[in-house]
Formats: sequence, structure tokens, C-alpha cells
Amino acid sequence: MAQISALQDVVSRDPDEGEARWWMGSLAIIKATSSETAGQFTLVEIVENEGETPLHVHHNEDEAFWVLEGEIDFEVGGKQVTAMPSSFLFGPRGIPHRYTVRRGPARMLFILTPGGFEGLIRDTSRPATERRIPVGEEGMPDLDALPTIAERYGCELLG
Repeated sequence: MAQISALQDVVSRDPDEGEARWWMGSLAIIKATSSETAGQFTLVEIVENEGETPLHVHHNEDEAFWVLEGEIDFEVGGKQVTAMPSSFLFGPRGIPHRYTVRRGPARMLFILTPGGFEGLIRDTSRPATERRIPVGEEGMPDLDALPTIAERYGCELLG
């Protein structure tokens, strides 16, 4: 069993801190990275309007969702779940999932274990010039390049 390296320092972010990115039509604020958590997890705050994500699967990490605001319909492994503020949902690696924001703006925490998912976010986003949900194409990636980039991080788009 591989030994986990020890954390070197406390990681702390105030509400207005973290790396802000316009990602997939949302505001993604990276609150904790793999390098800051000794590879244990990545924590990202997501703020987005109504809409849906494509069906996809993570092959490298488990993903948990903690809904802070909004109403979101999740599909994980074919199971439908409606989540409200304070709802929590766990999506194991290897299980296809997607979600639809029904009532927004929604605000969620994505907790991905092990860490490293922030690399995919950085490679498919741009730095946010303001801490707001992007408008129009501001926060959209190059859709032609997205499958190849996602694959590099062990994520597969299914539809």
C-alpha cells in the first residue's frame, strides 16, 4: 500500500478566496487542490444557472456533491435523485452520472477523491475576470477539444 505524504500546512480559504474560473458555463472556485491536500482530494465550489451537464463517467476519482443553493436533479447509475439545499450525493468512480439544475442559480461543492480534478477544470476553462456566472460563450470550452482533454484526466463523455 502506498504511503500518503503528510500535509505540510493548513489549507484555509475565506468565502471570497480560491482560484475563480469560468468553466462549462459556470463559475468554478477551486477551494483546495491535490497538491494542498497531499493528493487526498480536490474541493471546488460551483455556481451555475439552470441547465444540464452531459452524461459522463470519472474513471480516476469518486465525486461527491453537496448542494448549498438551488434545486438539482441528479442521475447516478440510472438512479434519479432530486437534491435541495443541504442535500448530499455520492457518485462512485466508474458510475455514469449527470445533473440538471432545475431551479437556480445553484451553488454546490464538488469533492473529488483522490485529488487532481482541478487540472481538468484549468485545462477546459479560463480565469474568471469577475466572480459571477459567465454570460453566453464566456465560460464555454472548446467543445471539439473537450473529449480529448477529459480523456487525459480519466473522464469520459457519454452523451
